[in-house]
Amino acid sequence: MKFEISQIGTIFSPYKRKEDCPIQGIFAPRAKGKVELFPEFEAGLETIETFTHIILFYIFDKAGEIILSRPPFLDDSPHGIFASRHPCRPNGIGMSVVKLEKRMGTTLEVSGIDILDHTPLIDIKPCIPKFDYRENAGNGWLENKPVSRKPTGRE
Repeated sequence: MKFEISQIGTIFSPYKRKEDCPIQGIFAPRAKGKVELFPEFEAGLETIETFTHIILFYIFDKAGEIILSRPPFLDDSPHGIFASRHPCRPNGIGMSVVKLEKRMGTTLEVSGIDILDHTPLIDIKPCIPKFDYRENAGNGWLENKPVSRKPTGRE
């Protein structure tokens, strides 16, 4: 079965190269970005400014070769692609939680961004702690890994 997903906008960030991106946005809380929706989707943003955080869904259009088992960024041992957040995925869909700073028409100013500049946006959802938080969620193979922030120099 095939699906068709269309771009609804573009994500802009300070990160021009993959090497510059933080592993996750939580490690770069001051990193600023912009999300620009195409004008025909503006009505879909109604009341989005009532949320402090949003989830951006996008295409890893510059990811590289798909390898189903590989060492991820935080480990030297291989893990299956579905047990990691590595960008080289069969369908190349990424998601990031960012802080919504401001809305101006079809433009959203965000912080805590970890996405390459000019990335195709495919969807936005509100981050709702009442629904998204799971009290007993585990960290899998990351449980005993020290997770330190990846320096980017671009915050």
